[in-house]
Formats: sequence, C-alpha cells, structure tokens
Amino acid sequence: MSRSASRFLLVDALKALASQLIVLHHLAYYGPMSDFASTLAPAVFGWLAHDARFAVQVFLVVGGFLAARSLAPSGQFAASQGLGELLLQRYLRLVLPLMVVLVLAILAAAIARQLMNHDATPGLPTIAQVLAHLFLLQDLVGQEALSAGVWYVSIDLQLFAMFASLLWLVRAPRGRLGTQLGPVLVAGFALLSMFHFNRDAGWDVAAPYYFAAYALGAFAWWGAQRSRGWWLMALLTASLFALEVDFRGRLALATSVAAVLMLAQRFPASVRWLDLRPLAWLSRISYSVFLIHFPICLLVNALFAAWLPPEPMIQGLGVLLAWFGSVAAGDLFYRFVEVRARLRPAETVLTPRAG
Repeated sequence: MSRSASRFLLVDALKALASQLIVLHHLAYYGPMSDFASTLAPAVFGWLAHDARFAVQVFLVVGGFLAARSLAPSGQFAASQGLGELLLQRYLRLVLPLMVVLVLAILAAAIARQLMNHDATPGLPTIAQVLAHLFLLQDLVGQEALSAGVWYVSIDLQLFAMFASLLWLVRAPRGRLGTQLGPVLVAGFALLSMFHFNRDAGWDVAAPYYFAAYALGAFAWWGAQRSRGWWLMALLTASLFALEVDFRGRLALATSVAAVLMLAQRFPASVRWLDLRPLAWLSRISYSVFLIHFPICLLVNALFAAWLPPEPMIQGLGVLLAWFGSVAAGDLFYRFVEVRARLRPAETVLTPRAG
C-alpha cells in the first residue's frame, strides 16, 4: 500500500466517524424523541448531546489538510486558477447542494410545526433569512439558521478563503523562500487564533476563531515531508502552550488529530486496517449526510411525537430510524444532487476519498 493511499484511509475513517457523531449529536440534542429515549442510556445520550459536537474539530483539521494538499502541496501557492475563480468555485461547490437542502428543511419544518410544538423546530423563514443563507452570511448578520450545521458550511468557506488568500499573498518568490513564506504566514495567524480569537466566544461566527485547527491540518500535510517535520512540531508545541494558558478540549482534539494524520503518513502500514468499504462509503457521502440529516431527523421527531406514545423504547427506535434514515438519505442526496452539482474536481472539507 502506498503512502498516498494510506494517508487517505485515515482521512476516510475520520470523516466517516465524525459525520456520524454529528448526526447522533443533533439527535440527542434536538427534538422530543431524545427527551424520552435518553432514560434508556442517560450517560450515552448525555455524552452525545454535549461532547460529540467536538467532532467538528475533525472536519476542521481534515479541511486544512486537504486544502494544503490541493492548493500548496510544497508550501507555496500552486493552484492553476486565480484567487477569485478559486473562491467562486469553492462557494458554488458548497452552496448549490446547500440550497437544495434548505428547501427541504423549510418544507420539513412546515410539516413539523403542524405536528408538534418544540423549540427545535425552525419558524417560517423570512426573505432576509433566505438571502443571508444564500450568501452564507446568516451568523455574521444575526439571522437564525434554517437547518443545523449550516453554520459550518459558512465557516468552511471563510476558512478556505482565508487560507488561500494568505498563500496567494506570498506566492511570488521562488525556490526555498517561496515554500517557506506561506506556511510562516499561516502559522502566524494560527498563533493569533490559538492565543486570542479562539479564547473569545464572540468570534465563534467567523473563521479566525477556528483557524488554529484548520492550520494544524495544513501543517499535518506539510509536516509529513521529511525535511519539514519540524514545521508541525513547532505548531504542536505552540498549541500545547496555548492549552496550558487556557485549556480547551476542542483545541486539544484538533492538536491530537493533526499529530495522528502526520504519523499516518510517516508510518503508512499503521492504518492499513482501515481499508474497509463501509468507511470509504460513509466518507464519500459524509458531506451529503451532514447537509440532509437535520430535515430527516426533524420529520421523524415530528411523526413520533404526533402518532406514537412517549415510551422510551419506542422513542429510542425513532432515534435509530432517524439515524439510519439520515445515512440512507445522504446516499441518495450524494448520488442525485452533490455529484451533479460539482462544476470541477475540487477538494472540500467533506470530499470523497482522494488518492
């Protein structure tokens, strides 16, 4: 097995696991089914509702890893497109499937409002809300999200734009200097994120809050090159110091994932056991599952609330039905929407298997 294939086996596994945890987190956190089903396993539902959300950090790190691989594999901006075209392509790649999901989410919420009265059900959308979602600005302008997880799509675009812009700004120099300037600039902004922005919850609607995790992923790619391993080690050391100053579980997880990604590239045989078809499939459909799962979960919650008794076992079966239904719907959405919405091959944070 090649090093390239091995490193993406781990990416597949991380994306597959993280996407499923996000679905389960939303099932445990939103909707009336979990209120009753949680009595079957309080510790499990409690962990899913409060701690499983940290799986987002996996997506952030993997996103930076794939962005470095596609934009600057050696540390220097190497994309064939101009910056504007690159960002437009990224925006369309993310927003076209999202718009389809938002239509489904609005319809699902309309049905749910007729069947149950619950805080998790979005209200009737306004024109301002729809426009804000169209341009992925909903959190920045204070508009309520129409579907869970939409915030992350907006953050992904911001992070990609920030990362690409930093590399583009120092693209001119050639040779050794050219491959050093970009990572140095990225590392500088990562430090600002670790020690300032990520410690202020007021920034959690914007890319600087999350940039440290994204940069750690980028350095996991760059650091796996034998001559540049010290790049990641330096940033990991800075991250550990930042955790000493102000411990944050999300940053600790991002740091650990980045280190594991680099080790998987250095020791490819260690991840050979991850070469499993179910993981590859779940990875391939992970972005579609991430997008479509909330409308599915909302509908199942509404149906079980309206038509079935509030017995823990029955409502627990509803949780399982919503989970499996989200995966099945994600597979269909991937085949008939996400694939057809692609304009050109390009990496996104939740892309299919590469390599």
